[in-house]
Amino acid sequence: MSLNDPQWGNRGNNGDGRRPNQGPPDLEDLWRDFNRRLSGMFGKKGGGNFGGGDSGGPVDFNPKLFRGGVGLLLGLAALIWLASGFYIVDASQRGVVLQFGKFKEASEPGLRWRLPFPIESHELVNLSGVRTKEVGYRGSERNKVAKEALMLTDDENIINIQFAVQYYLKDPVEYLFNNRDADEAVMQASETAIREIVGKSKMDFVLYEGREQVAAQAAKLIQDILDRYNTGILISRVTMQNAQPPEQVQAAFDDAVKAGQDRERQKNEGQAYANDVIPRAKGTAARLMQEADGYKQRMVATAEGDASRFKQVLTEYAKAPDVTRQRLYLETMQQVLSSTSKVMVDAKAGSNLLYLPLDKLMETVNSGAAPAAGANANNVAESTVNRSVPISNEVPPQLEKNNDLRSRDALRSRDRDAR
Repeated sequence: MSLNDPQWGNRGNNGDGRRPNQGPPDLEDLWRDFNRRLSGMFGKKGGGNFGGGDSGGPVDFNPKLFRGGVGLLLGLAALIWLASGFYIVDASQRGVVLQFGKFKEASEPGLRWRLPFPIESHELVNLSGVRTKEVGYRGSERNKVAKEALMLTDDENIINIQFAVQYYLKDPVEYLFNNRDADEAVMQASETAIREIVGKSKMDFVLYEGREQVAAQAAKLIQDILDRYNTGILISRVTMQNAQPPEQVQAAFDDAVKAGQDRERQKNEGQAYANDVIPRAKGTAARLMQEADGYKQRMVATAEGDASRFKQVLTEYAKAPDVTRQRLYLETMQQVLSSTSKVMVDAKAGSNLLYLPLDKLMETVNSGAAPAAGANANNVAESTVNRSVPISNEVPPQLEKNNDLRSRDALRSRDRDAR
């Protein structure tokens, strides 16, 4: 009854035959009412007390009156106990039923029932959830675990490797009954596998070009180890988070890497220069070879032509030796004297004043002739001069007159000296 009830604390009869409220509810009245109702449930008429009257005397507890209620309570407890055997398995889970702690059966997703505890119990195992185990670090790459990360390569170099292993469960029975600590088993298998692979590889291979291959080989080897122990674990992926030399030698290693990069750059530059020079050199060589081949063919053709010409001349010489000899002499002299200065002197007269300036005459003839006929006049003069090699004693009139004048001047000078 609420304290705000207006009948709280009223005294006397309220006029309808009910007992007036005289304060808080009386526990004895409540107990009597409970006994009355309980007796009515078990077939007793009336609302008597358990061994006591309606007076306010002490209540007498009779155990026989509780037999029906205890049975009902036991029945309800049995129903609740049996109902506790129901359980639900999600689509991503598998159930494992244990009978007195021993494996009995595996259950599929859905609503399932088993014998209640302590006879049977069940375990729910998540098969689709991907689990991750970190090796060489915890949480972040900065939180290194040197004991796990430091490894020795085949060329006796120490490197620091951090990687993560992702896996999920493929057999719940093997996972529960063949493993004491599944995460620790994955950790030990991963560390064993990666150390074996790194120990058989070179340092540069692990740090650079072979990181993906190392991860793939590690995943396969880890799976083989776990399958050997029937752990019920399936490796999904191995991810290489970081691979580098120890911090103590990091600076020296960076210098070595930079030197290697410079070497590769210079090799590339040299290769580019070679790719530029070699084709041009090959082209020049091919051109020279073609020119030499052309010169060879030209010289061979010239020699063959000269030989053929010599044979023809020999044939003509056999027919007329004198004429052929004179012709060969004239042609040879023409060829020799065509590029030299020509002065003809009459050696028989015994005077060096008689000379024939053929060069001056040729220039005079060329300057007076027409440009169109210059070449013909030159050829005619050349041929005329070349063919007139034999010198006669006849002196041209103009030259003779010049000689007379010089003789007179010489005599006059002698006479003056005598006086």
